[in-house]
Amino acid sequence: MTSLVVQTSFLGDVVLTTPLIAELANRGPVDVLTTPEGGVVLRNNPQIRNVLIYDRREADRGITGFMRTVGRIRHTGLYGSPESTTTTHNAAGGFYEAAYLAQGSLRSALLVASTGVKKRVGFNTSEGRRLYTDRVEYRADRHHAERLWRLSMSECADPPSPEQITPRLFPSADDDHAVDTLLRSQLADRARPFVALAPGSAWGTKRWPFFPELAIRIAEESNVVVLGGNSEVALGDMIVSQLPTGCAANAAGRLGILASAALISRARGLVSNDSAPQHLASAMNTPTVSVFGPTVPEFGFGPMGPRSAVAGNHALTCRPCDHHGPQRCPLGHWRCMRELSSDHVFDLLARTFS
Repeated sequence: MTSLVVQTSFLGDVVLTTPLIAELANRGPVDVLTTPEGGVVLRNNPQIRNVLIYDRREADRGITGFMRTVGRIRHTGLYGSPESTTTTHNAAGGFYEAAYLAQGSLRSALLVASTGVKKRVGFNTSEGRRLYTDRVEYRADRHHAERLWRLSMSECADPPSPEQITPRLFPSADDDHAVDTLLRSQLADRARPFVALAPGSAWGTKRWPFFPELAIRIAEESNVVVLGGNSEVALGDMIVSQLPTGCAANAAGRLGILASAALISRARGLVSNDSAPQHLASAMNTPTVSVFGPTVPEFGFGPMGPRSAVAGNHALTCRPCDHHGPQRCPLGHWRCMRELSSDHVFDLLARTFS
């Protein structure tokens, strides 16, 4: 069986799609259509035959890019790779036997339907469900990694084992080398364990404001390493500047996504907002304390690593206020984050990482 998985959503969603990919790889070759950023996340994954990039914001914008992507999918499904012109197996059985719509937009459904893939599987709640041939119940009471894994299952399937729905990432030797270089240049005592902090998020209200205070508490007994993208560089520099020289490092904007995963794998644990780094930690089997403000882990996006915990203000009736997290608090008080103290999170961290 040759399968196509479509996942063009956020980086965390790409990470949580890896259990579905692993399940399908047990049955035959798997290709994945994803974004340029998603392609980086999935690099080195031995369970993927080809990663196809759909850059709908830039190179594949508009109807021309849409049709070019349709052609790329058809070609790869038939010939076994985007570059080959020689079929690796007979043409009748060479095209994708099924496509799994892990990202449920109407655009993705139209894209796959236009390729001619006969079996199109997705959730019964997705925007593009009318173009699916098989609709799978969206289980709101399950972790999203399990929901995605169930796209490959029949309704009578047994519940998955923890191993079946655990995400996996595959940093390279170059990623490990980048981590070594960064830590060597910024930490005085590399034998001292470190806690990783991920203070960023694409959503304004999901950024817990007390990471600097927390870092001061952590630095009393562990090194501190801040990670994130370019938008977290200034915050990372500020956090490092307030700590004793040589006991903190700022990796924000300095490591790629897989190198960040490699860094997290070495940490005593990770403290993160409800954002992609907590899913990296799940994939690297690292304990995590996740800070949830406007969202809640019951949405299915909580940490999955060992000894992980969640910090949240359970006294507020306005939580959750949004599925993703708005840029501004709808009520103007942002109590879900402001009333989560650094002392509370540090105590939770001490119990979780001990």
